[in-house]
Amino acid sequence: MIEKRPAADAFQAMALFSAEHGVLRALQRVLTKSRTPQPVPDLFDEVSAIMETSNQGRTWFVREVRILERRPGIGRSYEALRRASALAAVVGRNPVQEESRQSVALLLRTALDSFARAERPDIVYLKSLYVFARDEGYPVKQQWLPSLSPADRAVAVAALGQPLGEKGPGANDVDRMIRGLEAYLASNAELIFP
Repeated sequence: MIEKRPAADAFQAMALFSAEHGVLRALQRVLTKSRTPQPVPDLFDEVSAIMETSNQGRTWFVREVRILERRPGIGRSYEALRRASALAAVVGRNPVQEESRQSVALLLRTALDSFARAERPDIVYLKSLYVFARDEGYPVKQQWLPSLSPADRAVAVAALGQPLGEKGPGANDVDRMIRGLEAYLASNAELIFP
């Protein structure tokens, strides 16, 4: 689940990302007095859901849900929660091409698992945003990286190419790269950011 809104009128509103369909806006009835209550997925949970629609897919209703993976570690770090929420918002607010939905689903799973371990959430977000843009066909390697100063390019290449367990560039440098990549994608690819 990449978005969750507070329950209103006995329905929980959410956005789910499906490798087959992309972003799906859904409502789940929240039953408070039931012998067998339905589990209510939390933000960043991986779920298997049976859904139905009566209006050609504009709104989906969750009939049945099974939680496959929870990531409580994301909520233990403010920085991980902030960065994971930002990545989920980017995926939720921007159309994902049909041919790249599988790779975006894998990217989300990998990134959310990394955010749950809280190892450099800033670098996880930068790498994830870069891969998302690249897989959607935006020329980040051909245009954005070469547009950076030599010093910033070295920071970006180090952050993008280094395994997460290693120290990596400083947080201020990574934040500067994130702001630059977001600005590039907002102006050149018209991506919407939170």
